[in-house]
Amino acid sequence: MGALSHLRVLDLTRVLAGPWCTQTLADLGAEVIKIERPGAGDDTRQWGPPYAKDAEGQPTSEAAYYLAVNRNKQSVTLDIATPQGQALVRQLVAQCDVLVENYKVGQLARYGLDFESLRAVKPDLVYCSITGFGQTGPYAPRPGYDFIVQGMGGFMSVTGERDALPGGGPQKAGVAIADLFTGAHATIAILAALAHRDRSGEGQHLDICLLDVQVAMMANMATNYLATDQPPRRWGNAHPNIVPYQVFKVADGWVIVACGNDGQFRKLLEAAGAPALADDERFATNPQRVRHRDTLVPLLEPLMLRQTRAQWLAALEAAGVPCGPINDLADVFADPQVVARGLRLDMAHPTAGQVSLPASALKLGSTPVEYRLPPPLLGEHTDAVLGALAGLSSAELQDLRCRHVI
Repeated sequence: MGALSHLRVLDLTRVLAGPWCTQTLADLGAEVIKIERPGAGDDTRQWGPPYAKDAEGQPTSEAAYYLAVNRNKQSVTLDIATPQGQALVRQLVAQCDVLVENYKVGQLARYGLDFESLRAVKPDLVYCSITGFGQTGPYAPRPGYDFIVQGMGGFMSVTGERDALPGGGPQKAGVAIADLFTGAHATIAILAALAHRDRSGEGQHLDICLLDVQVAMMANMATNYLATDQPPRRWGNAHPNIVPYQVFKVADGWVIVACGNDGQFRKLLEAAGAPALADDERFATNPQRVRHRDTLVPLLEPLMLRQTRAQWLAALEAAGVPCGPINDLADVFADPQVVARGLRLDMAHPTAGQVSLPASALKLGSTPVEYRLPPPLLGEHTDAVLGALAGLSSAELQDLRCRHVI
């Protein structure tokens, strides 16, 4: 039994932030019913290539993007713009603990599916709205996009190479961090609201948005600014207060070197065959190395190019100098620690035969995550769910299908 196997979640989300939240709840055992548009489904179903491949190596219709955040869910195709579809949603809500949605502010109110309307159906409903800018404020009506919020929320102001260096300027993250952090925050908020419901019997509306989360996740960078009124600057792969604490190019790739003290710096130079540099008064202490960064780093760069990544990692680990590789994803999933932690998940799939996914990072000793269902085909569970929870007969289901409600 999963930790949340007593819960049922109605998932009216698509793309990334909302589905990441509901997949986490599903991994923890919740029954998640994903409502999708008939004939189209979640936008990410079409966000390919790449697509999952079948046993013959041919692409299926299942986009890898969609597969990443929709396992352990049941797919029900339902047109919520129709009165019949809205009535069916209300029937499902009456038997659910949580509803998660990421429509524009006010859009579901037009269908009678907003929090106030559904609270009349299910008084203890936990209703989580995920938007770009929240339910209030001057930006509330705007659609939210991860890339834009990374810029607006300050992240890109501290990410990227220094302006004065080649390639300098702001950079977004390589993954949609605003979306993913927001999905994780929504999960936390839902669990807190369920704890409150279990004590009080009260449901509530959760207002979670990308901009709020991105600003909050600036964390120590934000407090650095608030303490000094000086906005932090970009340092690329370097550190503003420690040298050398950065990426170096080596003979066959890149390594990260993180010398946290003077002793580690001396050991780095011994491994590099240049111990005398540690006695240079410009480099003897970290404050001096920070002051003379632009002199020291060009001296280190040709030394680092003399050995391969494997040679450096072995030498520096043996010397006690913090270091690490920069892995691509082929390296990641071949890494013995990643393998030992079970971070690749292979699941049977009805059209691909098998799909490979990144596993959950949650490790619970008594109630481990479960991988019960592969990411569903569009509408795969429509008849089963509406038959069981809405009491519809085969004839009624066929009638709704003919009218394009389901």
